[in-house]
Parts: sequence; structure tokens; C-alpha cells
Amino acid sequence: MDCIFCAIVAGATEAEIVLDEPDLLGFLDRRPVFKGHVLLVPKQHVATLPDLPAALRDPFLEAAQRLASAVVDGLGAQGSFVAMNNVVSQSVPHLHLHVVPRTKGDGLRGFFWPRHPYGEGEAATYAERLRRALV
Repeated sequence: MDCIFCAIVAGATEAEIVLDEPDLLGFLDRRPVFKGHVLLVPKQHVATLPDLPAALRDPFLEAAQRLASAVVDGLGAQGSFVAMNNVVSQSVPHLHLHVVPRTKGDGLRGFFWPRHPYGEGEAATYAERLRRALV
């Protein structure tokens, strides 16, 4: 298989599965930010969040909520970092949500890209463009 996540879903590639549901699979990231870092994927090959079928949106988010609670309840983390990339910085072109356990003082700094503040009037322009795109 060309997609490593599809291979994991099919059982052709081993992974430490933490959540197995009819449409979703959660497994440990092989290169975790912190131990317990989980990747949540739809079993169906879906490249990005905009491609996720409507029927999977709620189950996907609900599973993400449960995983975020699980890293606290099961690992003793104080919270979690939950994120996904779409195309840019997406290491595997199969939708995946990262659920990373966090603890105050864990040393995770500079993980985010640089901030780019809006110039005068730019925020309103960007907001309008997004509103039009959502219609």
C-alpha cells in the first residue's frame, strides 16, 4: 500500500492501536512528541479535513474528545495538544489528528510557527473573505 495509515488500518503494518471503531482508528505515533502521542485517522482514505465525509465529522470529533480525556485520565497528563495539518506539513497524506499529552513545564516551546499580526484593517478583510467562503 502507498499510504502507511491505510496499511495500518488494513493490519498490513503493525501499530499500537488505542482506539478501534468501525470508521476510525487511533494508534500511537511512532515518533511521538511525548510518550502517549496518539494519531486518530478515518479508516477510509481521506486526504484532508475538507475531504472528510459529513457522516464522519461528529464521530471523528467525539473520538478526539475521548482521546484528549484519555491522555489525562490514562497517562496522568495535565492536558493535551490537539492538532492537524492539511497538505502543508502533513507528513502522511491521510487525514490524521494528533493528540499529544501535555504537562506544565514539559518543555514544549516554539512548536508553533511565527506569528504574523494583522496590519490596519486587514483583520476585517480576512474575516469577510472567510465568511464568503463559508456560504
